Amino acid sequence: MGNVLHGFFQSTKAAMLAITAHGMRSALTTLGIIIGVAAVITVVAIMESLSTTITDQLDDLGSDMVTLQAHTNPEQEMLGQSNKLSYDDFLLLKAKTNNVSDMTATMRAFSLGTSVQYGRSNTQTQIIGTDSSYQRVINTYPELGRFLSESDDLRRRRVAFIGSSVAEKLNMPSDPTGEFINLSGDWFRVIGLAEKRGKLFGFDQDNYIIAPFSTIRSLNGSQVTDNIDIMFRPSKGASLDKIKAQMSQILRQKHKLSGDDVDHFKFVTAEKTKKQFAEITTAVTLVAGGVVSISLLVGGIGIMNIMLVSVTERTKEIGIAKALGATPQFILFQFLVEALILSLLGGIIGLAIGYGLAAMVAMFMPGDGGIMVPMWAIILSLGFTTAIGVVFGLAPAIKASKLNPVDALRYE
Repeated sequence: MGNVLHGFFQSTKAAMLAITAHGMRSALTTLGIIIGVAAVITVVAIMESLSTTITDQLDDLGSDMVTLQAHTNPEQEMLGQSNKLSYDDFLLLKAKTNNVSDMTATMRAFSLGTSVQYGRSNTQTQIIGTDSSYQRVINTYPELGRFLSESDDLRRRRVAFIGSSVAEKLNMPSDPTGEFINLSGDWFRVIGLAEKRGKLFGFDQDNYIIAPFSTIRSLNGSQVTDNIDIMFRPSKGASLDKIKAQMSQILRQKHKLSGDDVDHFKFVTAEKTKKQFAEITTAVTLVAGGVVSISLLVGGIGIMNIMLVSVTERTKEIGIAKALGATPQFILFQFLVEALILSLLGGIIGLAIGYGLAAMVAMFMPGDGGIMVPMWAIILSLGFTTAIGVVFGLAPAIKASKLNPVDALRYE
């Protein structure tokens, strides 16, 4: 056992001396590994950071929030059909559904137009008609002023709760509450400014105006309420599956759907959205990581080529070592350890560079979650580089160990 450890130590020492004696060549040998590992770590870290940012923003909406939307399958679309949920559907569900803490109806008031004007400034935005329950369901809070109240909806008041982007684009005062904005010829008084949410996939989450549902309905007629979204939160401890089953039964009876008819609606949950997004980001990470990992194989081939050249250059050195008593196993292990050290060194440097590049890219990304490199990526990168060092260093090591000492000493 002592002889084995002594041989291991001596082989490692010889490998380190060879690496330091040819510093420039060693640096160039590891370059392919450095680039490959840095690329993998950069891609994985950026995707993990993006995934965390999106998940945090979805959590802000509340993991227990559920959206009920109209759904038209491809067969129905080909027949020219378009399923919708009406305001009557909402009122029926609100009256008959049990174990729901809050429920709200929302609609996009496209017929009202998307242009808003303040003074000489104007911009395009989305106009949402809803009621006071929207605040509790969506978890949106005012930075200034207040949200819609029940009396706003009952009295059909022309009031508006605006996002921060709308206020900025219209050059409104820092406190826009009490100001009047024009929506396609109708004046609305601003009652509140929403907390800023930022951008998500390039979509501005603060570019919206919320007005009372009844107000939008009275200005545009009931036709704008033919297609709405229904959002709700289950009561604490309630079974979401039972609530969905109850709602489905109510809607199927109202829409007179038979047992063979598919649902004209679908339920979308925050957890489902997060799961779908996680599946997408995982697939993208694996594909991108696999593509950039090809450079690791290129780096491994580079190590093998340089080590083969090194064996040729050091033929006489190998012959002297064998003449002094070095065994073939010692020579084999020396060159194998040398390739392994070069691979690991490149992997460690690549990790540091990849983390730095990811941190630079993160400065221009939304969110402030920072850069996270998952442990599996670090272990996989270092494990892969170790395997590359062993696999691609084996051929040069075998070649070196089989050199005839007499022929090696005569080599010029």
